[in-house]
Amino acid sequence: MIKRFLKTLSKVAWFIPGFLLWASYPPISERTDVFFALAPLIWFARNRSPRESFKLWYLNGFLFWVGTLAWMPAIVKNGGPWYLVVLGWGALAAYCALYFGAFGYLSAQIWDRAKDAYWKRLLAILIAEPILWAGLEILRSRLMGGFAWNQLGVAAHNSGFGAGSSLGGVYVLSIMVILVNGTIASIAERVLAPWLKRRKKRIELGEETIEIDEKDDVQSTESEETNIPRWARSVETILPMLIIFALHSCGKTYIPKYTSENSKSLSVGLIQRNFPCAFKAADKEPWVVYEELLSRVVSKSPDLIVLGESAFSEFNMIGSWQCEEWARWMMKNSNAKGVLGGGCRIDKDDTYNSAALYQYDKIDPKKLSLQVYDKVHLVPFGEYIPGDKLIPALQKLAPVGSCRSGEVKLLDFEGIKLGVAICFEDTDSALIRRFAEMGADALVFITNDSWFSESDETVQHVWQATPRASETALPIIRVGNSGVTGVYYPDGSSWWLGGDKKGEYLLDKPGCGYARVAIPIQSAKILTPYTKYGDKPLLILFMLVLLFAINHRFLNIWYNLRQ
Repeated sequence: MIKRFLKTLSKVAWFIPGFLLWASYPPISERTDVFFALAPLIWFARNRSPRESFKLWYLNGFLFWVGTLAWMPAIVKNGGPWYLVVLGWGALAAYCALYFGAFGYLSAQIWDRAKDAYWKRLLAILIAEPILWAGLEILRSRLMGGFAWNQLGVAAHNSGFGAGSSLGGVYVLSIMVILVNGTIASIAERVLAPWLKRRKKRIELGEETIEIDEKDDVQSTESEETNIPRWARSVETILPMLIIFALHSCGKTYIPKYTSENSKSLSVGLIQRNFPCAFKAADKEPWVVYEELLSRVVSKSPDLIVLGESAFSEFNMIGSWQCEEWARWMMKNSNAKGVLGGGCRIDKDDTYNSAALYQYDKIDPKKLSLQVYDKVHLVPFGEYIPGDKLIPALQKLAPVGSCRSGEVKLLDFEGIKLGVAICFEDTDSALIRRFAEMGADALVFITNDSWFSESDETVQHVWQATPRASETALPIIRVGNSGVTGVYYPDGSSWWLGGDKKGEYLLDKPGCGYARVAIPIQSAKILTPYTKYGDKPLLILFMLVLLFAINHRFLNIWYNLRQ
């Protein structure tokens, strides 16, 4: 009975990695857990069959995603249909877990071929495992509308190790995390190898009555044919650490420190209105709330007032006379030269989720000029239903109606080029790097987190956004309705509304703040390697690793058929 209990307990223990990975992100925020959480699963993939590896990785991935997406039911209390929310929660968790399972399966395939030579083992540790994981994260961020959420590099970046993202995005940080986990797995292999050999021999001699399937047998990675010296085996521990050090050190050379000599100042008023989501009515008139909030920054005479996503929707469509008059009122009551915020726009029967920048016209100061950015990366099942343009009846299922995607463009405020991202666009590293490539001087992220108010989504969301600063070497100005509002710099320094270094932000309450944002001058702007090349280098390496794993699988099938 005791043996049976211990056997059951050992099976349950294999789900600890999923729990530790979940604890690396808000609400627990034990950031350093990410550096060792996956080590047991990596060890498992190196020593088990691809099928068994897929199962364990998938189940841990599903556990992680169900936990990390636990904020999704918050939309139910805000008026969302509970059955659709629960269905979406489970379906999204199951879908994202497939990438965990794919890594386990493909990694086991690679290791099945890498055990016959030590140099192959080194390549698997140093290249195949980290590139395979990073490539799968990129695919998850792009396929089926993309869900770029809680990559391993996100936790690493918020632990203070974000410099490497300037080389290849947040995915380079994920590579560093996998290298650390792989190193721990290698050390565990060396420590456990003698015990595993003895256990295997006892099983073969019948000294242990343990039911064991041939495909599930633990195979020691210590090559029995070749006696590899201990000093040589330590190479697989030292080299990953050297690679991590090189990536971090090289990445730091692209992270600027803004001073009065290499930057100019943009004074910004950040207004967090905290209006409810579309399913609920506002409890106060917006004029009353904004008048009180603007009174706190009027003495600072900010150059630009930044509002959250959907702020203009409280008055009318962007481009209407009501929105223009309200923008004029905002500028008058804050002494600002411009107002930037989000709202809805309709053009030729097409609906857009947009950001509007109102400022005084250069020719006629009595008039206001308007620049508009239409959201490019729409949220599937939120802002549109796949196929709803072909089947109009599906458009009724979208919570905010069927939106159309816009074009990538910058907004110009007093000669400062702003790359504006709306809602989940701040998680899209490929889109944000295009802003930097086009010459953006600063990034402005506006979002409406009221859909998930009083949940962990608000803090998780800002975690996803911060790597964009080091990726592009540009400052971030962020306003989150019900979420996190503040300023973030590439070097990791930040100022958050009502917050401190412990992550205690102003959430679910109206508030405002004032900041002087350092904007790099043209001669001091840095074009990071990620801005230049994007995800292409990693995707090429990923395809090579993937072809190697798939080719090995086909060779095994062909060999078995011939037998």
